Parts: sequence; C-alpha cells; structure tokens
Amino acid sequence: MKRASLINLRSLVTIAVFGIIVLFAVGCSSDTEAEGIPSEIRLDYAYYSPTSIVLREFEWAEEAFKEEGIKVEWTLSQGSNKAIEYLNSNSVDFGSTAGAAALIAESNDVPLENVYVYSQPEWTALVTNEGSGIEKIEDLNGKKVAATLGTDPYIFLVRALDSVGMTIDDIELVNLQHADGGNALVNGDVDAWAGLDPHMAKHELESGTELFFRNIDLNTYGFLNVREEFAENHPEYVEKVIELYERARNWVLENPEEAAELLAEEAGISTEVANIQLVERTILDNPVPGETHVEAIIAAGNVLQQAGDLEEEDDVEALANELINPEYAEKVIE
Repeated sequence: MKRASLINLRSLVTIAVFGIIVLFAVGCSSDTEAEGIPSEIRLDYAYYSPTSIVLREFEWAEEAFKEEGIKVEWTLSQGSNKAIEYLNSNSVDFGSTAGAAALIAESNDVPLENVYVYSQPEWTALVTNEGSGIEKIEDLNGKKVAATLGTDPYIFLVRALDSVGMTIDDIELVNLQHADGGNALVNGDVDAWAGLDPHMAKHELESGTELFFRNIDLNTYGFLNVREEFAENHPEYVEKVIELYERARNWVLENPEEAAELLAEEAGISTEVANIQLVERTILDNPVPGETHVEAIIAAGNVLQQAGDLEEEDDVEALANELINPEYAEKVIE
C-alpha cells in the first residue's frame, strides 16, 4: 500500500509540474502574440524572382529577426501556381507570383494581398523549335502548346491568342509545370510552349528554340503577396519584409553581374542564361504597387474573363483594387 501511495504521489507531482510548464508556455505564447511578434516568418523564393534569391543567399532576413527570436523559413516556388497554393494552405506568409495569377487567386477567395512589386519582367514569350513552321500566333491553330495553368505564361498565351481573335479552344493545351513544358518542347512532345525564364533563356541558348512572339506589355508584374491574416496580425513585419526586399533590389541594381552569378548557381543555369533573364529582361524600377499595376491587372483580367478563367459576375476592377495594397510599401520606400 505504501508503495502504491508513493507512486501516486510521484504521479501527482509530475502532472502538476507538467501543468505548470504548459501554463507557462501558453502564457509566454500569449504575451508574444499580444506584442504582435510572430514566432516565425515564412518566405518563398523563386528563380523568376532574383531578389528573393539574393535575400535568401545573404541571410538578411535571419539577421534582421534573430534578436527577436523569430525563425525564418524558406520554400521554393516553382511557379505562381505553387506560390498561391502555399499561401492558400498557410504554408508560407509571403509568396511570389505574377500579378494576373494573383488576380485569379483573389477571384477564388485566396486570402492574399499584393504589398510589393519585385520586378517588371519580360519573363514569358511564345516559344517553338527551329524549323517547326510556327512563325506567328495564328500558326498555333490546332497545335499542342504547353503552359502552366494559373501562371503568367498561361495568361500571356490567352492574351496573345485573343489579340488575333483566337481562344484557348483553338489549340490543344498541355498543362505542364514550367521546366517540364520546356523539356516537352525540346523533345518534340509539343509544338510550342508559353515559356518562363530562366528555363526559356536556357533553351534559347542551349537548344536553339525560338521566341516567335514577344510583348512585354502582356507580361504582368512580379507581385510579392502576403497572407491577409499575417498582415492583419503583424503589419509592422510586413513593412520589415518589404525593407529587406528593398535591400535586395538595391543590391541587384548595384551588383548585376554578381546577382546573375548567384541566380545561375541557385537555378543550375549558366551565367550567360542568368544575364539574359536578369539584365536583358528584368526591370527593377517602380516597386510600390500603384495605378500602373492596377491598370495592367485589369487589362489582363478582362481578357481572362472573356476566356472563362474568371467568372462572368466577377468585377475585375474591384478585384484588382482589393488585391493591390500600397500602404505598406509607401511607408517604407521613399
């Protein structure tokens, strides 16, 4: 009996101590949340967003948040569709997408908002193999064309077709992730591809593919989006992340050759390919979301609505204005 009592006493003490630890931990967690300090900040990086590569490489976010005990996590986004998937599933707090892709997400009630413009890229074009006989958009009629649904290359394809009175129904769309689409073109599995850099520049240099239709105005901007819940709970940390992106943007502007080398190493491409993407096809001006970006998104949205990628009842102008929120960047960027 005495032994049983001793065991029970020890058990009670153990339970009591454990309870105190739990209460203490909950109390600490509550204090942290009350102060508006997140326990972690989850960022994505993408080969189509060179500034994110620089930010991750130099660990500036880790350095900035270390004293507050905030953990920084990085996730690779292989396309806008993946970044939106991560935002929607609460896997990242900040995700890099094309502007028009973010608009589609907004129309589907994905809880995000655009708070920063990381680039104005010519990151997509329509691509084919040398000698394919495809020289203009109309030549795609009845052809197999690879594109990644929900991304700027797909949206670029829809808008290109629309510009000559065609629709997505006039082609055989093959939905492949960007890198797979490029490989499918080179292997002859498709006739054309709505490409994305750096894959597009790589095949152009190494496989002799040809960009038969280009129009930078049909490329929507590179948007850094934040989950709405994160922005509501931690607005000052949205500003701090934008400050870090600004540091990376300015570094790229001052060190384009080094930035291209970093991109090449990270993406597994040649420096020559990285230079085409970063130096020749990427503009890093105008990072504050504004009227220019709203107009570009509305223009893309109108075409997407006609193509059936947005619902007829969607108010494209309202969606664009709900998506784009300049207030954080305006506080940070002079």
